[in-house]
Amino acid sequence: MAAPALVALAHGSRDPRSAATIKALVSEVKTMRPDLRIETAFLDLSKPSFDTVVDRLVKAGFDEIVVVPLLLTEAFHAKVDVPEAIAAATARHQGLKICATRVLGMETAFLEVLDVRLREALKDNRVRELDALVLAAAGSSDPLANQAVARLARTWGTRHKLPVTAAFASAAPPAAGEAVRAFRAEGRRHIAVASFFLAPGFLPDRVAELADEAGAVAVSEPLGAHPEVARVILARYAVGAVELVPV
Repeated sequence: MAAPALVALAHGSRDPRSAATIKALVSEVKTMRPDLRIETAFLDLSKPSFDTVVDRLVKAGFDEIVVVPLLLTEAFHAKVDVPEAIAAATARHQGLKICATRVLGMETAFLEVLDVRLREALKDNRVRELDALVLAAAGSSDPLANQAVARLARTWGTRHKLPVTAAFASAAPPAAGEAVRAFRAEGRRHIAVASFFLAPGFLPDRVAELADEAGAVAVSEPLGAHPEVARVILARYAVGAVELVPV
């Protein structure tokens, strides 16, 4: 009996860099588990679509699928878009079992990746001193999702013994530029911004633009195709595969 297929389900973007990064991340996952059938799918804007991938897996003989949402917060996409896509897929294929795992979320392991990306940005900008940090995320109309980002920011700041502020690219204040200016108003001059996004796109670009305008000394790239992120995807899959086992 074959193990359930793993579908890494991302939101999708009009920016081709986003899909390319997601596919590179999933390639990392495939390298770690070559025994699994692993597919990349997107909810919108990028290809292949979730429906296309599910149809392909069913045609290949899979009747169990574990969907790992490549999302960093439990917001609208996780609570509405993913369940609706799964419900539509199971309605089309009689006998198909699909389990959606938790989103990638605010894993402490991601702090390691943030540090790697920030060190790269600091090196590129020849920055040797920091006196404040900003953790910039997408932002959500769901206050609980924003609070989760703020908690991660505090943990990250404690780790580096630096003051830190969470900032958001949309839906909630402060914006990255506002956060940088607030620190500068306190007399801090060496402020770096970390991009808590999975892949490049409009929102991370906007964060970088606003942070640069406000005087940030460095802005990191998104998490991207890093082995730590790949390991979290596989950890989510492992839990989902167990949930598919009949009791």
